[in-house]
This record gives sequence, structure tokens and C-alpha cells, in this order.
Amino acid sequence: MRPTSLSARVTVLLAIVCLLVLGGGAKLMDWRIDHEMASRYRQDLLSQAHALGNMVALEQDVPAGHLADGLPAGDSWYELRCDGAPVQRSDPPPPAVPKGWPDDVGPRPRFARLGQHEHHLDSVRLSFARPVGEDDGARAAAPATCRLLFVQDRHTLDQLLLAIDWILALGPLLAAAIALIAVPLVVRRGLRPIGALVERMHGIGPNAPGQRLAAIGLKELDPLVARFNDVLARMDDGLARERQFASGLAHETRTRLAELRALAEVEARYPSGRSMTELLAEIGSIGAELEATVTALLLLTRLQSGLEQPQWQTLALAPWLERQLQRQQATAAARGLALVSEGSPPEGLHTDPALLEVIVGNLLGNACAYAPAGDTVHLRVDARSLAIDNVAPDLAEADLASFGQRFWRKQLPHASHAGLGLALTVAAAQALGLALDFRLDPQQRLHATLDWRNAITRERATP
Repeated sequence: MRPTSLSARVTVLLAIVCLLVLGGGAKLMDWRIDHEMASRYRQDLLSQAHALGNMVALEQDVPAGHLADGLPAGDSWYELRCDGAPVQRSDPPPPAVPKGWPDDVGPRPRFARLGQHEHHLDSVRLSFARPVGEDDGARAAAPATCRLLFVQDRHTLDQLLLAIDWILALGPLLAAAIALIAVPLVVRRGLRPIGALVERMHGIGPNAPGQRLAAIGLKELDPLVARFNDVLARMDDGLARERQFASGLAHETRTRLAELRALAEVEARYPSGRSMTELLAEIGSIGAELEATVTALLLLTRLQSGLEQPQWQTLALAPWLERQLQRQQATAAARGLALVSEGSPPEGLHTDPALLEVIVGNLLGNACAYAPAGDTVHLRVDARSLAIDNVAPDLAEADLASFGQRFWRKQLPHASHAGLGLALTVAAAQALGLALDFRLDPQQRLHATLDWRNAITRERATP
């Protein structure tokens, strides 16, 4: 399917806007002009009828058919009915006369449209008093009531209004036609900066990290350039993390396989005299470390992709924490560390015990592995959170930003450490919806705090 042109879309929208705005304005102007012309036409019609009435009042003895000869001929007609006098009509008489028209004539003029003619006719009816003459020709004091029907052809007015309608209708159509012709040229010229931006984007990609787009100087495009640069920055960060991950994974796998190969070659060429049981135990230990790395990577991938869903249940926290401390007692005793537990845990916690064990087990294991010999590792727990702190002399404040990255290690790697513990800890905390925070105080003690208030809230809300 052919993509829609932006200039075509703008052109069509602008043409529609021209038709709507100008058409609406033309319709309003047409209504206003029609109203004003009709008002003035009626006023002129009424003025002629009044002039005819005044002539009737002055010319009492004018023969029938010769009344108001000074009025426009050919498009005006009248019929006059006065009490005690014969009916007087124009010559020729009106082409259309409403039946019984004198009966509904009052002191106020009444306008009506008559359609029984080749052209539309407008009429006005009015009544006035006319003095009646005596036998000697003198005027009597008692006036007579006259009723006048004045009819006029509105053909000229209709032609004028039709011409105005055509003018007002052709204006929006002409504007829309001009928009359809001129707007694409103008839009294409205005879109040249976008074309230049597209050309500059061709050289940017994963193979050329660090490149950014320069600001164009247009307030419509500069935000787009800034957003695109942000995306490029995130892409570079992601690629850097992926490269670091691939490098770390290759290093860990190659190291373990190299150990196995070196062990086999050395034993084959220069037998150490160790028993088969000892050799198999060492090979098993190396395989277990490689398996642990792969298992941790699989779990980390499932957590970060959302495939590993928590299995929620209520956990009795006090005995569970006691078991976690007991698992670390051997490591702590070997390094001369003291494990101190303080506070009272909540009675129950709505969580996934396996994922929570990943978090707490890794935090306690790291504290026992990296605290200086003779240090005290504190575990503080209450209804709001769990906190573990220990002395971390080798850590700096800037190192905290790297916590949670895969294969990140401050010291040289231990034999059984691949740098995935904190990454698993952060991913498991996110999966459980728990807040995990690391802080280094002025005494160089590292504080890891796990806020589980959300877990308590979920447990109370669960029926």
C-alpha cells in the first residue's frame, strides 16, 4: 500500500478548512445580504404604497384606471377599494389578487408573497382614511376608509440576489481550488528541513554509536530531534549493556571450560597422583559453578522479561528468616563475622518465598562474603522493611549505580562468583513489587533496605 503523502494530507485538510470557513462565512453573508435586501425592498414597497395612498387622498375624482400614473409602469399594480366608491385598479390590473383580501386589512401594513405569475410577486396591504366629497364638491368632515393592495414584480431583486449567491458560492470554491494547487508546493518547500533531517539519520545506527543529531532551529522539529537523541542515548546504553553481558557470559563460560580442559590436559600429561574421587569432585565443582551461572542467567532473563510470575502465598516470616541466617552461619564463622538479628518481623507476608529467598539470600551472602574479617553483619527487621548493613571499605558512592548490572564485580572474581547476584536480587524485587535501596553511610557501611509495606498491604487485602 502506497504511503500517504504529508503534503497531500495538509492540502486536503486545508481545502476542507477553506470550504468550511469560507463557506460558512459566505452563508452568513448571504443570509445577511438577503435579509437586508428584503428589508429595504419591503420598505421601498411600503413607501410606494404610501405614496399611492397619499395621491388617492388628494385626487378624489381621478377616473378609474388612471390613478397614480406617476408610479413605475410594467412591474407595479394596485387595487383600491374605498367605502361608497367603485373599485379602482391599475391598467392592466394586478396579475394575482388574493381572495377576500380587503377583509384582513388592518391599520398595520401586511406583506405577502404571491406566486401566480411568471415571476414572484410581493404585495402589501394597508388601509387609510380618505375624505368624501359632497354634491357641491366641498369636502365632508366624515372620512371614508380605503383599502389598498399594492403588487410589485420582484424579478429584478431575485436576479440581483442570485448574482450575489453565485459570487458568494464561487469564492470558497475558488479558494479551495487555489489551495489544492498552491498548498502542495508551499508544503513541500516547508518540509525541506524534514528531508534534510532524514538524510542526516541515514548514517546513524548501532554500528556508529555516539552520533547525535544537531538542532535544526525550528521549534516544531527541535523537540523531535531531542527525543530522537534521547532514544539514541538509550540505544547506546542498551547496546553497551548487551555487549558487556555478552562479554561477561563468554568470559565466565570460557573460564570454566578452560579450567576443565586444563585439568584434563595436566592430569593426562603430568599425573598429580590424586585419586579419581578427588578429580571427579573438582570437575563436578567446576561444572556446578558453570551450571549455577547458566541457571542464574535463565532465571534473570525470565524475571526481566516477565515470564517468571510470582507464586503468591502467605509466609511466616520469623522462622523463615531464622533459616536464612542459619545458612550463612558457616560462612560467617569461617571469616570471623558476627551475624546479629534485631527487631520483630511481621506475623505474615504475602509474597513468593522462592523469589524472596533470592533477594534475602543474596544480600546476606554478599554481606558475609565481602565484609572485613571480624565485622558484624546486622539484620534489622520490622513491619515496614528489612535492612542488612556491613562494612564495605572497597566501595565508593559511584559504585552504587552499577548495582544490579549483570556480571558487574568490584573485586576480582571469586571462584564461585559470576557477578549475577545483585542483578538477580534487583530483578526479583521488581517482580515482587518491593522497593530495594542501597546506601553508603559516612562510616563506610553499606545499607541494603528492602521495603515490603506493599506486600503487607496485599496480604491484608487478600480475603
